[in-house]
Amino acid sequence: MTSGIVAALRRIGRKVWMRAALYTAASVIFALAAGVIATLFPFRIAVDLGQDSVGTILQIIASSMLTVTTFSLTAMVTAYSSATTTATPRATQLLIEDRTSQNALSTFVGGFTFSLVGIIALSTGYYGEQGRTILFFGTLVMIAVIVVTLLRWIAHLSTFGRMADVIDRLESAASGTLTTHAESPALGGRSYSDLPRGLTEISGDASGYVTFVDLPLVERVAARCEVELYVTSMPGETVDPRTPLVAATGSIDDEARESLTRAFRIQPHRDFEQDPRLGVIALAEIGSRALSPATNDPGTAIEVIAALRRVFDTALACTPDEEVSFEHVFVRPVGLSELVTDAFRPLARDGAGIVEVQIRLQKCLASLAACDPTRAPVFRSMADHAYERARDALDTWDVADLERVYRARNA
Repeated sequence: MTSGIVAALRRIGRKVWMRAALYTAASVIFALAAGVIATLFPFRIAVDLGQDSVGTILQIIASSMLTVTTFSLTAMVTAYSSATTTATPRATQLLIEDRTSQNALSTFVGGFTFSLVGIIALSTGYYGEQGRTILFFGTLVMIAVIVVTLLRWIAHLSTFGRMADVIDRLESAASGTLTTHAESPALGGRSYSDLPRGLTEISGDASGYVTFVDLPLVERVAARCEVELYVTSMPGETVDPRTPLVAATGSIDDEARESLTRAFRIQPHRDFEQDPRLGVIALAEIGSRALSPATNDPGTAIEVIAALRRVFDTALACTPDEEVSFEHVFVRPVGLSELVTDAFRPLARDGAGIVEVQIRLQKCLASLAACDPTRAPVFRSMADHAYERARDALDTWDVADLERVYRARNA
């Protein structure tokens, strides 16, 4: 199974409709299984349920689960809207993929389906006396599952979609993609900095963002055609039908061209899966919005700086894997300077007039510079950039405070 198929299955598994569909199918099977299981027992199981209590319970579940499902959808949509307006729209996809909310919604839909199927089966005489007893105990199990899920969902709603929750989710996503990038900057291929001349360029037929590159497929095409392939459009970059996706050192037939274009997934919006820059960009967007005059929330910007520091700390601690898995594929990795610029330049620009933010930014960059002396110039350059911006925007007293922190870093 290729990495492209695995990635597609992983993406489908994160969709809320897929989880809800699986829970619904399981609920239908669970409800109908009572009638089948009853015929398999060599002995008789029957309990006096009294006045068709199973049907009454199922009707209560059906009506209540429909209401709870509607409430859950409203709560989820409200959380998505809140994250979009107060944090950044880039965080919405992480909230949509939240497993707790997906499990809660899927359980409620499954409970509704279970009760509906049970009521229909009861009305048609599908269950015998033993089947009704088994259905009764199955209904008790379903009630227990629903109650536990509902309690977890209520506890989850207290933080779901709040600013701290959004920052934590983006930090986790950024840390994951940046750590993967630090461990394998070239995605298993060979690194290159400058593109050789005289290459055959292959373009796609769609416009948008590259969100995934299937390197194993690119390697197979390169090996079959006996060429070397240079990936020129990495995840996170915008492309159109005139933008080359990959360049070859030799001739490429039509079948190979079609395979190479399939190796690049192009979508209207960026995705966190292979894009190491999106996470830090989204965090920086939260900080920039918090520093706008309309919001005026420097505390959130300081939290973002702390989150970015943890993200880069984790990435800088990783040791790059020198093993090359794709001998015929060359990839130009995203540079550390690009990542640092994406993360800290918006905060340096929009927080230039707030001394508390600038002091925290200087301390953060000094700490990151101390992590790895070989990469320290990148962080020191950004610290110089932030200091120059702040010096022009702050008053005399604040400049003096910031300068003491800035000079201490260079001491």
